[in-house]
Amino acid sequence: MTNYKLLRTIIGQLPHGSDLLESLAEIVQRENIKLGRISGIGATTHAVVAYYDQNMKKYNPLEFSGGMESLSLNGNVSIRDEKPFVHVHILLGDAEGKVFGGHLLSGTKLFACEVTIDEFEGEKLERGFDEKTGLWLWKI
Repeated sequence: MTNYKLLRTIIGQLPHGSDLLESLAEIVQRENIKLGRISGIGATTHAVVAYYDQNMKKYNPLEFSGGMESLSLNGNVSIRDEKPFVHVHILLGDAEGKVFGGHLLSGTKLFACEVTIDEFEGEKLERGFDEKTGLWLWKI
């Protein structure tokens, strides 16, 4: 484990109709965040997530049309291919209280979203390809 220090916290609302993943990536790029933690809540009009099949070592996309509550949005920012990389998972709830979730993909359109991004300072945290899992994981 490595110790990191909280540098600053950015709190805001993302625009109605925007793409959730792209909006988060834009903030990270604009604010030059290389190491961070992302959290949020809100609602989507269309959601695209993925489930990682551990046997096939590939992401399988799932789409949810119509309104969904964003019950929890959690992720991080680290470095991949020498650029800031946003990695986020989302938990969604439908009108019947059923819950779905997965790895956030582009194509998730927002009804509303309140987000917090904590930026940390400390040792650089990079992602590298892990042969065993087929995932791009932190190289610690």
